[in-house]
Amino acid sequence: MGFKTIKDNATNELDNEPNDHPLYGDYKYDSVHRPEHYNTGSLECIDAIKGMLDHDEYIGYLRGNALKYMWRFRYKKKPIEDLRKARWYEERLISYMLEHPSDK
Repeated sequence: MGFKTIKDNATNELDNEPNDHPLYGDYKYDSVHRPEHYNTGSLECIDAIKGMLDHDEYIGYLRGNALKYMWRFRYKKKPIEDLRKARWYEERLISYMLEHPSDK
C-alpha cells in the first residue's frame, strides 16, 4: 500500500500562489509534499529517518512533527502551508498504521 494524500475540500487557491523564495525565483516548488532540501540524493530524508527508527519511534516522529506544525501555524507567515504540512505527517501516519495493522 502506497502513501496517499487527502485532497482539500476547500478551494486550493493558495496552492497556485508562488512561494516567493529568493533562491528559487519564479521556480515553483512543492514546499509541503516534496521540499527540495529534503530530496537532494537518491533517498528522500523521510525514508532514511523511517529506516533508522523502530516502529514506535517512527510513530512518535510523525506525531511530533504533526503537532509541531499545528502548534505554530498561527505564528508563521504561511499558516495554510504549515497546516498542510501537519496534515502531510498525519496522512503519513495513517498510511503507516494501515500498512502495519497488527502493530497498533
